[in-house]
Amino acid sequence: MANDEESHWANTTSVSEFILLGFSSHPKTQLLLFVLFLTIYLATLFGNSLLIALVKTDSRLHTPMYFFLANLSFVDISYTTTTVPQMLVHLLSTKRSISYVACVAQMYIFLSLGIIECILYAVMAYDRYVAICHPLRYTVIMNRSVCIKMAISFWVSGFLFATLNTSFTMRLPYCKLNEINHFFCEVPAILKLACADTHLTELVVFVMAVIILLTPLSLILISYVFILEAILRISSGEGRFKTFSTCTSHITVVTLFYGAAIFMYMRPASSYSPERDKKFSLFYNVVSALLNPLIYSLRNKEVKGAVFKLMGKTDH
Repeated sequence: MANDEESHWANTTSVSEFILLGFSSHPKTQLLLFVLFLTIYLATLFGNSLLIALVKTDSRLHTPMYFFLANLSFVDISYTTTTVPQMLVHLLSTKRSISYVACVAQMYIFLSLGIIECILYAVMAYDRYVAICHPLRYTVIMNRSVCIKMAISFWVSGFLFATLNTSFTMRLPYCKLNEINHFFCEVPAILKLACADTHLTELVVFVMAVIILLTPLSLILISYVFILEAILRISSGEGRFKTFSTCTSHITVVTLFYGAAIFMYMRPASSYSPERDKKFSLFYNVVSALLNPLIYSLRNKEVKGAVFKLMGKTDH
């Protein structure tokens, strides 16, 4: 009896590799996509690396807000590096396979970084709340020790939640089907290949998505309610605009990231659409990482001043 069970388990977990179908099988389209994604990837690396370098070298940026922004840039670099280089190789190759172990590792790292980014956005909102609502106590509340503890917390939380999510997804048996209609190993696409009832796993993934996405988002919204109240108490219109402008970059990146992530992970499994979902994954994985440094630099005088200083120009 025991031997039969072992044999059954071996048969139902026979998949040793997966095939990533990606975006297109047409050679000319693949070459065009390769050039496009390579350009986006290099621009993402440059923009985020520059932001990290500016925060490290410019004393004007040695504040909690920029400390967390540097963390965000590092997450974005890691996030895109988890998926894009492999996608570029597959666009130029006829072999688009990824081993079972590599697929699990990619899923785990991708989820970890995504969850870290979710929590990090909430921490950045709290930082803006303290800066605007308690300006006199800001340096005391958001001291270096507190910032480091916050950073450790969202990094550890990300890897912990990802361990649970990945474990529930990969505990399912994967048999003959091994073609993933995606450009990387993402949970919704992987679950479609399981040769067992996935309802419980889908429920667990959904509940975890609610906790991971909506809890930080709720904290962000609460922070901005208090921030809005504080802004409305400012008597001058110019003062209100100046204060609110310090939050616009954060609001923009949060809207872009959470909008796509909530659509991907907080909807019924029956609404799964491979082609549409690949585009949404591309947006919050690749495009948002490209846009983040642009949004923060274009709307921020301090970052622009640091860039001019780095270029040897005088900041006026």
